[in-house]
Amino acid sequence: MSRRRKKFVLENIHIEKYAAEGKSIAHWDEKVLFIQGAIPGDVVNCYVFKNKSKWAEAKINEVVTPSELRQEPFCKHFDLCGGCKWQMLNYAEQVKFKEQQVKEQLTHIGKIEVDEFLPIVPCETDRLYRNKMEFTFSCRQYLSKEDLDGGEPFDKDVVGFHAPGIFDKIIDIDTCYLQAEPTNAIKNFVRAYAHENKISFQNIREHTGLLRTLIIRMNKKGNVLVNIVVGENDTESITALCNALQEKFPAITSLHYTINEKLNDSIYDLDVTHFSGEAFITETLGDITFKISPKSFFQTNPTQAEVLYDVVGDFVGEQDILYDLYCGTGSIGLYLAKQCKKLIGVETVEDAIIDAKENATNNNIEHSHFFAGDVIKVCTSDFFLEHGQADCVILDPPRAGMHEKLINKLIEIKAPRIVYVSCNPATQARDVALLSDLYKVTKSRAVDMFPQTHHIENVMQLELRS
Repeated sequence: MSRRRKKFVLENIHIEKYAAEGKSIAHWDEKVLFIQGAIPGDVVNCYVFKNKSKWAEAKINEVVTPSELRQEPFCKHFDLCGGCKWQMLNYAEQVKFKEQQVKEQLTHIGKIEVDEFLPIVPCETDRLYRNKMEFTFSCRQYLSKEDLDGGEPFDKDVVGFHAPGIFDKIIDIDTCYLQAEPTNAIKNFVRAYAHENKISFQNIREHTGLLRTLIIRMNKKGNVLVNIVVGENDTESITALCNALQEKFPAITSLHYTINEKLNDSIYDLDVTHFSGEAFITETLGDITFKISPKSFFQTNPTQAEVLYDVVGDFVGEQDILYDLYCGTGSIGLYLAKQCKKLIGVETVEDAIIDAKENATNNNIEHSHFFAGDVIKVCTSDFFLEHGQADCVILDPPRAGMHEKLINKLIEIKAPRIVYVSCNPATQARDVALLSDLYKVTKSRAVDMFPQTHHIENVMQLELRS
């Protein structure tokens, strides 16, 4: 086997700065070294698992000298769970590095000229900010090296999160700091109730067992929606568990269960059984009320979503005809509906469009029109002719960015203004570069939606060149 394919340890590597996706950069053997789990200022020993001619990737083996920026993680599951990878870095520094990442992706990598970078908007709270959590049940737990050395068995009924890169074992989570109580109390009660009543947890490899996932959604008022996803049609056990939950937690105002006998965990093509309480909970963003049902798509950080939408609204301004492409449940467009005379939303997921239309009706927004279908197939020349020339187009695509056909269509219709919202500055930079002959970037502003992670949202305003 060649040296390039071997794993080997490097000692006393000085971490210089952050790169994208939460990795840090050092230099070794005249090549760039990307290291997972390190922060600028650390001196580490690390093992290289990928070694190319000009770059290599490594993971920390040991922190020899910690950076002054390093802090003690507040969650005991930090070393195992892959959810909050930046807990060892204080939040002010997280925000600083996220802003740096956006600027480097756009200007240094994407070679995009930006007239004005507005300051990043941090989150008011760096924990307990999510309104939805999904926990997985398993009869096989993931163990640390210390647990393995101590003889802890794999075979144990647990509920929590998948270990990074491992699909069939679950980290047993006691307390998660991403969502407020009673989230942990509900999760821990279900685990204890199942143990006491001999209810089976799923075997992920063999697709057996009753309990599969537990989905908990909350609104800002503290109302809770719970959906228990099971792998078998055991009505007696499901009913008993739901009754016990209903009695124990009055905050659960909407209780459901879903029978999923498929191989994958997606429930969007399944029927959800409404067990008790309301069929949904509601959330208010600005002066718009949204209905959240068990399968609804909705922003997972509602408080910061208002901040994000205010930034988008500032970039959009007052418009006659506003197009909202990749609109989801229409939350951005409906939030900004008062800024336009006509709103057109397009989204691939049909269930999301059903929610968008219902939310528009419930909020008496009569000048909105929503369409389900692939954006590149719906947004034809005839579509724009029928619904009117766009004064402004909002784009909020998935992480992979826009399809080239849509970029070509945007070039063709020449809307005076485009506001591009992205959760991936790298693909945003790629897409905007393809529009740069026709559009200039007048403003850019990052908004931190997910503290303790390396994820960042960025909003760009593009103006048609004269």
